[in-house]
This record gives sequence, structure tokens and C-alpha cells, in this order.
Amino acid sequence: MGIVRTMLTVIEGRVVGCLLEKERTVPDQYPLTLNTLVSACNQSTSREPVMHLDDHEVDAALTSLKAQGLLRFVHPSHGRSVTRYRQIVDEVWELEPDATAVVGVLLLRGPQTAAELRQRTERLHEFANVDEVEAVLRRLAEGGMVQPLERLHGQKEARWQQLLAEEIEVQQAAPVISSESVKGSVSDRIAELEARVARLESALADLLPDPQENSDVPAAGD
Repeated sequence: MGIVRTMLTVIEGRVVGCLLEKERTVPDQYPLTLNTLVSACNQSTSREPVMHLDDHEVDAALTSLKAQGLLRFVHPSHGRSVTRYRQIVDEVWELEPDATAVVGVLLLRGPQTAAELRQRTERLHEFANVDEVEAVLRRLAEGGMVQPLERLHGQKEARWQQLLAEEIEVQQAAPVISSESVKGSVSDRIAELEARVARLESALADLLPDPQENSDVPAAGD
């Protein structure tokens, strides 16, 4: 398996992932036009994170990928009026079909477990079981293309991350809450409740008759 020496940008990684995916899921539309590729990059499903790229950004990524020898321009012919684009990363990176499917999904959806990859690659390549996916991941790891991540608290399975393109960190760290801030917030809440009770008591007092006024009213028969 070939060694990748150039780290792709986030947008280049998204473009490559889309080309790998669409080549297998919509072969009748492949190679892709610029418009179709932009739509694929900006899909709201099967993409993590969801991106909002414009034609200029995708076109710049295509030019860069071609310069790196990872993509070919298919110029208009046989009735086609626009340039189309096809990936050749599977050839350059020496990827088998099973590895191509795994790489494509990792580029499109970020770090995932082997079980998630098996489910999400169904349309690209059929794995009989999770063990087959793990075998592919080990091969890719030997080539420096993926790596396992440390398990987070509560996770049962390790996730795998691709090392071919930069990634956007989609997980946000939980805010740090100090004991002082907790105490302060509780004190503020108590003070607010006490003030609210005082206002309610005052309003209630205004609604009730004054006992002194009632005492001045002569009793019946006086």
C-alpha cells in the first residue's frame, strides 16, 4: 500500500470522499460535474460535519488535487457540454475496493468505530462482519493512512481516524464549572426567590382588607 506524504486540506478531503462515494453509488452520473460535486460536498446526510462550500472553493480544491496527481479532468465529449472530474486516489494510494470504501466514509464522516464503518459502507462495499472491517483498518494503519483513537469515557469500542486530510473538530469540550461558580449561582438563585416571595407577600397584603378598618365598623345592633 502506497504511503501518502501530503496532507490534504479539509475541503480537498471532502471532495475526494465525495468522488469515492459517488463513483460507486451513482455510477451513471460519474464522473461528476462541478455542480453535482458541490451538492455532494454540501449534503446534509452522511456528512459530519455538514459543510457549506461554494463553487469557487470546490473548484480550487479540484485544481489542487489535479496538481497532486490525485484527480483527472474529463473534458467534454460524446454530447457532454461540461468538464467532469474523477478521482484516481485509489490507484495512487494503491487501495483495494474494501479499503477504498473505508477511506471514503472516514473522509466524509470523521472518526468512527469498526461497527459504524461496516454499516455506513454497505452501499460501497459489503463486509461480512466487523472482523473484516478491522482487518482493513489494520492494513491501512500499516500504511500510515489511519490510526485508532483512545477510547473516551463510557465508550466500548475504539474509533478510527483517517490521516489523509485535515479534520474539523466537531466535538466540543464540556464547559469547566468551578465550585465557586456553582455556589455563586445557588446563592443568586436563593436571593432571587426570596425577592420574589417578598413581592408576592406585598401584593397579597394590598389585596386583603385592612384588619384595622374592619374593627371600626359598628357591629349589628349597636
